[in-house]
Amino acid sequence: MENTNSNLVGLTNSEVQKRIDEGKVNISTNIKTKSIKRIFCDNIFTLFNLINVILLAALIFVGSHKNMLFIGVVIANIIIGIVQEIRSKISVDKLTILSEKKINVLRNGKIAEISKDEIVLDDILVLSRGSQIPADCIVCDGSCRVNESLLTGESNLIEKNVGDELLSGSFIAAGKCYAQAVKVGADCYAAKINNEAKYIKKVNSQIMESFNFIIKICTFVLFPIGIAFFIRQFTLPDATLQSAVISTVASLVGMIPKGMILLTSSVLAVSIIRLSSKKVLVQEMYCIETLARVDVLCLDKTGTLTTDEMTVTGIIPFGADENKIKKALSSIVKASDELNATLYALRDYSDSVSPYECSKFCDFSSETKWSGGTFENGKTYIVGATECILKSREKYSEVYSEIEKINQTVRILVLAESDSEPDKDSLPDDLKPLALILIKDKLRDNVNETVKYFKEQGVTLKVISGDSVKTVKNIAIDTGIEGAENAIDMSTVTTDEELEDAAERCNVFGRVTPAQKKKLVVALKKHGHSVAMTGDGVNDVLALKEADCSVAMASGSDAARNVSQLVLVNNDFGAMPSVVAEGRRTINNLERSSALYLVKTIYSVILSIFFIFFRTGYPFEPIQLTLVGALTVGLPSFVLALQPNKDIVKGNFTVNIIARSLPTAFCISADTILLAILKYMTDMPQAQFSTLCVYLTAFSCMMLVIRLSIPFNPLRAVMVIGCSAGIIIGSIFFGGLFSIAPLTFENIVLLVIFAVGTFVVFNILYNIAQHYIEKFKKESHLKLTAKRNANKQKR
Repeated sequence: MENTNSNLVGLTNSEVQKRIDEGKVNISTNIKTKSIKRIFCDNIFTLFNLINVILLAALIFVGSHKNMLFIGVVIANIIIGIVQEIRSKISVDKLTILSEKKINVLRNGKIAEISKDEIVLDDILVLSRGSQIPADCIVCDGSCRVNESLLTGESNLIEKNVGDELLSGSFIAAGKCYAQAVKVGADCYAAKINNEAKYIKKVNSQIMESFNFIIKICTFVLFPIGIAFFIRQFTLPDATLQSAVISTVASLVGMIPKGMILLTSSVLAVSIIRLSSKKVLVQEMYCIETLARVDVLCLDKTGTLTTDEMTVTGIIPFGADENKIKKALSSIVKASDELNATLYALRDYSDSVSPYECSKFCDFSSETKWSGGTFENGKTYIVGATECILKSREKYSEVYSEIEKINQTVRILVLAESDSEPDKDSLPDDLKPLALILIKDKLRDNVNETVKYFKEQGVTLKVISGDSVKTVKNIAIDTGIEGAENAIDMSTVTTDEELEDAAERCNVFGRVTPAQKKKLVVALKKHGHSVAMTGDGVNDVLALKEADCSVAMASGSDAARNVSQLVLVNNDFGAMPSVVAEGRRTINNLERSSALYLVKTIYSVILSIFFIFFRTGYPFEPIQLTLVGALTVGLPSFVLALQPNKDIVKGNFTVNIIARSLPTAFCISADTILLAILKYMTDMPQAQFSTLCVYLTAFSCMMLVIRLSIPFNPLRAVMVIGCSAGIIIGSIFFGGLFSIAPLTFENIVLLVIFAVGTFVVFNILYNIAQHYIEKFKKESHLKLTAKRNANKQKR
């Protein structure tokens, strides 16, 4: 690409290399995905895998090779986890590349296109309309108008000339300039704000907290119970080292909920892949769960509710026909050196007519608030703010009367004509109004439907913007935000007490500073809310970091994207319901599936403690638990976890999974203990005792699978039938492999009696547990609804 400014040559290759060697590079601080090596290490080198390897070594030592089959499940779990994480990484990396923008720099006298990460100190950047400034610069040639709303929240354009500073994170709205990078990387303005937000934030995840709690308990009881259990089994009559090791391994393998963590990682990875297909970049896995639980969603106006575009929604003429109005507007647009959102709207409205050539023109400025010029037809056309063009309300009473009648939430411009030429600082006295032009910020597609969706889901929406209160209020009304009429000007809020009161009482905030945005989020969390925040600017960074779940637009600043957990690559706020739906599917299904894994942990702990004090052999071998676990826990849990589920998330995750797992764990424990007592009293052979326990354990677990599969669909029905058939086939045709002995007639009758009793007891207990879960969820929901209604009354 050619350099249009021959006076500037930029850095040479050697100068660039020198600065790279000195570390003066605009190094990105964007979040990076895990490396392939890290993914392998995280999935292989875990505490539970170490325990399984130790148990495997013990079985190898005593020569019980068939009982080592459980390690196959462990290896399969590791492979599935690695594959899912790598697939997730590939999806995330692709979206990251899609959102990356290239920068034009001047090097060796020519313009080169490079990544923003390759910019070095003193590089000459070529910036034009639409460019986001990637590093702090000084204008060295040309001029431009800069939109610093991502830094300050203010939408007014600021003129920059030679010697003026350009801050990273802002946009060039008009003009073209060459600017020298004077600060790069961590020294930039945007990076400093970003670094202020770089503290480690605790992940707000009930799933993670629940699993950490379960893991701690398992780790705490595993070793003491394992040692005591081995000693008891080894000191039993007729016991051998091999039988004691096999029994101990079986009890400990059952205590380890290894599949539960793998299931969670895999399901969340699948969610990331699904969301990536909808152009949603997930940068923190557990945020999918967090967003599904939020009850307050804070929205930035520009970039979230609106695009950067505006549209003409109506014209009120004053004696002029539509063609004349369009001709005047088209002429003004063509003569303008810069095009802002307003002029783009005027261009789209008037592009069907040809413009006049201009002989003299005055560009828009924030001081005059108008633009216009004299054209080849001898007329002067002016467009801008009514109060700045037609200053006399008495003289132009007709115009002001029409303005008072307008009840729409629109921006109003006036188009006027004159026979005299305008001056940069003054307008002609003989201005004649031609029309009022009604312009609106263009709402994002489906934004009203998205707002309606969140309202129906009981999520309170709050608009927090640095723009003027009137503008923010009008947009909020158009999108259907509740309480928009009571918008508050945050520049009038001076104390933390007033801010905390406003945070709960109001839903629309204007003139909000970056510090106030963060304080509003903190205040909402202090009131017990789970808060999500959307934003796109550097001024949103601190609030995004503070929120329980943060969502950024890909078109926004690098700093906002860097600290956010979710990035909407297509800048589509309408994608948010899909994210919430994915979160609900994930949480509700994991809640059901995790109960299957917890069953084995609970009954293994109970039975291990029981058999420490009861003088009889442990009924299970690892090979038997592998069969039962694979077909009543492993396969069903994955099928159930990936099914559709749009239910609202309610209740406490840990309480719910424990409540669902207890009936099955109780039945298995009770059956095994009663059979152990019966064996002790009747001298039942160990093989018959073990087989009865395996059948009843499989039966109890399948009843839980059936209850969790209700309502049935074709996939769930096939899964239940297939798993049941698998257990029957494994028991009949591979009984020797799984140490399952043929039952005597008496024991078959005993099995039927126990099965009937188990069926009755399980369903009674499960119905009680389900009633308790629903009652707890309902109470939690009623408390939240009552609190929300109280807040509405305050407003």
